Amino acid sequence: MRSKAVQIGIVAGEPSGDKLGAGLIRALMSEYPGAEFVGIGGPRMRQAGCDTLYDMNRIELMGIDGLFDKFGDILKIRAALYRKFVAHPPNLFIGIDVPDFNLALERKLKKKNIRTIHYVSPTVWAWRGYRIHKIRRAVDHMLTLFPFEAEFYKQHKIPVTCVGHPIADEIGQPDKIAARKKIGIPISPGNRVIGLLPGSRRPEVKQLGALFVEVVEKIHNADSTVQFVLPFADAKMEKVFYDVAGSIEHLPIFTLEGQSRGAIEASDIVVLASGTAALEAALLCRPHVVVYKLSPIAYWLFQKLRHVDYYSMPNQLLPEPVIPELVQDQATSDNIVHAVNEFIKNPQKVKKLEQGFIDLHKQLKRNANLQASKAIVKLLESS
Repeated sequence: MRSKAVQIGIVAGEPSGDKLGAGLIRALMSEYPGAEFVGIGGPRMRQAGCDTLYDMNRIELMGIDGLFDKFGDILKIRAALYRKFVAHPPNLFIGIDVPDFNLALERKLKKKNIRTIHYVSPTVWAWRGYRIHKIRRAVDHMLTLFPFEAEFYKQHKIPVTCVGHPIADEIGQPDKIAARKKIGIPISPGNRVIGLLPGSRRPEVKQLGALFVEVVEKIHNADSTVQFVLPFADAKMEKVFYDVAGSIEHLPIFTLEGQSRGAIEASDIVVLASGTAALEAALLCRPHVVVYKLSPIAYWLFQKLRHVDYYSMPNQLLPEPVIPELVQDQATSDNIVHAVNEFIKNPQKVKKLEQGFIDLHKQLKRNANLQASKAIVKLLESS
């Protein structure tokens, strides 16, 4: 425990970052009980003790989609934070994800001799590789969630620590029956359950909501015993879903708000939007189908700038890419149903996949909050 007074600037811009930030703040508080944290975050970070000058919703984006609606406000907020931190320099600034916001701020702060850490690597290894030069100018130390990312930064001579993934720390031995009881799914014994996760952001849900209902209708028409569970990220996303998908009362879909991880654990197979849910499904040992759709202009740009062949993180991490990925024009109800049926028809393939997921879990479980705080303490104490 250190008696030195420490002030840390910190910015997170979406729920996953808010969760990471809260865990990190608590871990650092055990090292610096009097530490002050100030910046941008959400309810979890506020509860952990962060003085949030702005709510993270004001800087949250999903790639290009939605950028122009918030651009002016985002620039004003970033400029105001910069002025504050230059006038009252923190001992350290930590940017959690949202690289388009944080890296520019980190670069300017670093020029003012304020040390910077970026937590959660931008997907610079996947697309827009030219950003590595911007990252080098912006950060004193990078904290990555995945081992292959750390190797990438080492190759580019950027100080880095792989801390593992907090989700791997949180997930224990999956229990399908207990999960079904916990979230109250009214399922007949022996019935197959398919989880549906169309995403946690408006653009995702707008792109996938109606498509997922088509999938349910086709599976239900072929086998009326199959049941479905659909967790909405929140009430707003529930409304977006119904706006694009219409009524689902005629279908055996059990809906709930939040509890997406419980819904994955309760399922036999999951159909999901590309993103964190794919990693959760892998760590919960659930076979899944990844669906990815963007607006035409966003997808065109992504195709021009990407450097990888696979979209979901499990396919990047497993020894071989075995998760079905249905992207843009390939994301049709017929293709999704086919991919689901392939899992149903090939139990041995599923067993092999599950063993790969178990090995992946062991690789990523490192006590991320502790490892991240150790790296930060080392940087703070090096002054």
